[in-house]
Amino acid sequence: MAISNPEFSETPLMQPVRINPDSNQHHSSTTVLMLAAIGVVFGDIGTSPLYSLKECFAPAHGIPFSQDAVLGIISLIFWSLMLVVTVKYVIFVLRADNHGEGGVLSLMALALRSARGKPRRFTFLLMLGALGACMLLGESVITPAISVLSAVEGLEVIHPDLKRLVIPLTVVIILILFGVQRYGTAAVGRLFGPVMVVWFVALAASGLYNVALSPSVLMAVSPWYAFTFIQQNALQAYIVMGSVVLVVTGVEALYLDMGHFGSKPVRLAWLLVALPSLLLNYFGQAAFLMTNPDGISNPFFLMLPSWAVWPMIALATAATVIASQAVISGAFSLASQGILLGFLPRMVILHTSDTERGQIYMPTVNWTLLVLVIFTVFQFRESGNLAAAYGISVTTTMLITTSMLAVVMYNEWKMKPALIVVMILLFFTLDFSFWTANLIKIKDGGWYPMVLGTLCFVMLTTWYTGRRLLRERLASDAIHIHDFVKSLLAHPPHRVEGTAIFLTPHIDFVPIALLHNLKHNRILHERVLFLKLSIWDVPYVSDEDRLSVTDLGGEIYLVRAVYGFKQTPDVQDVMRLIESLNGVHLELEDTTFFLARDTIIPSNLPGMALWRERLFAWMMQNAAKPSDFFKIPPNRVVELGTKIEI
Repeated sequence: MAISNPEFSETPLMQPVRINPDSNQHHSSTTVLMLAAIGVVFGDIGTSPLYSLKECFAPAHGIPFSQDAVLGIISLIFWSLMLVVTVKYVIFVLRADNHGEGGVLSLMALALRSARGKPRRFTFLLMLGALGACMLLGESVITPAISVLSAVEGLEVIHPDLKRLVIPLTVVIILILFGVQRYGTAAVGRLFGPVMVVWFVALAASGLYNVALSPSVLMAVSPWYAFTFIQQNALQAYIVMGSVVLVVTGVEALYLDMGHFGSKPVRLAWLLVALPSLLLNYFGQAAFLMTNPDGISNPFFLMLPSWAVWPMIALATAATVIASQAVISGAFSLASQGILLGFLPRMVILHTSDTERGQIYMPTVNWTLLVLVIFTVFQFRESGNLAAAYGISVTTTMLITTSMLAVVMYNEWKMKPALIVVMILLFFTLDFSFWTANLIKIKDGGWYPMVLGTLCFVMLTTWYTGRRLLRERLASDAIHIHDFVKSLLAHPPHRVEGTAIFLTPHIDFVPIALLHNLKHNRILHERVLFLKLSIWDVPYVSDEDRLSVTDLGGEIYLVRAVYGFKQTPDVQDVMRLIESLNGVHLELEDTTFFLARDTIIPSNLPGMALWRERLFAWMMQNAAKPSDFFKIPPNRVVELGTKIEI
């Protein structure tokens, strides 16, 4: 089932497709893919030790410091990593791939297959996926801020007076990070894997050193310590769950980036490298605190020998930049998918690599994120203040993933209902505990991702609903294309040399641009193509499956070009395919592209609230030009405008 995107497609499609082999790196060895996955996938979760345990003992939680409390909290951390990341995501969620691609929108596309012919369920799942995407975009704002801040705050360990440099250095690093995005990650990406391997080795080594000094901390592997801690400190334990969740931040990025490497390398990288290193470091911090309670202000850096602090600050800064790069790239991917699925207006998408399909750069998204991240740094000023804000965006997405995973388990995997109930109940209980524990911190910063997510969700749903209303409004006055062409050929206007391509949002109706051209110019080109661009709910569609060409007679053709939701439509590529596969000779220099430029007039007609119609009109006005988005040479474009009330 295709997801109907009013920008490209008006009718659901269902055909077998062959996925482009370039979308999966089949010819790369598992070892190489593991190294790359360590550099890209685990940057976010791999930098959590910088701040997670420290936040668990924040004074606001009211937990009396004791060895039993340390063992209880580290036991909670251990079982969170095992149950949430290893069992839920690595074992189950990574199975929910859409032709090799992951992420909340891919999971949504899988869940939507069961909602065919059920409008209410379809809309609910669609909005749920949109909300998940919004919360992930909110995480893309918070992650660079909290990660870079927590790394630079290591300067305070060296000397308290260096605290004044934390904010300026953080801003400089963030400016450089976003400034180089336009060059792409192809060259820098090769360094990510080795740097993160060194980072994980450093995590493991520093943790192992402290565990060796106090091996009794390993008793926390037993869930009994977590149970006892919860039993003895019920309220405080519930509150501290809002900080424990920081150890699993990055699990959604793990799922989102699966498509770049495949599930097997991601699983192996987690089980063999990331998980052991993280566990050793967390247990090392706990071991250090058991003998040095005063180190709770920053156990990650204070447990190090003095000679290792400066190198670890430098390494931590590099690791946090890599973690930030991963979520920024993820934001580009999500925004691109959102455009093609009909949730966002067109934006300029630049491909920064000739060989890696997923490496894109979106200027609008990049500079918007930069402004929001810098605002976030100045608003919260310390990583501890940001910890409360971080939790809500992560836990909301985790809840949404669990809900849609249940649908996929039942409808796609055909698992036994009893097993589904047991697994989903376990996952949902954990996610709900994390989520509600973070709701307590709304006034302390949790409001921030909620505001970001709400604004994003309003814009996404406004655009999606507005495009649907626009489509219905156009369809109500539309003329059926087959009847029109028959009438046109029976009484043809004057025909001129060249080719005219009319982009159409609906395969069954005459494009408005053609009607305006006939009305005002009273001519028809010798060759006419009606081109409809459709987006399917698969990541990639091969060139062999892309085109469907129907000859309507009189050198008039109806062309349907199909793309996956991770591909960008390219009209010039479509022209080359038409010529090579269908024998229709097309010359770009002799081709004119006719586009309809809709101007939205908000009105009191049934549909959306007037303020949302005004928002939709503003978004429509500021969307990228079709010629830029579809890669049409501007000197070959004729735009014909029309005003439409919705």
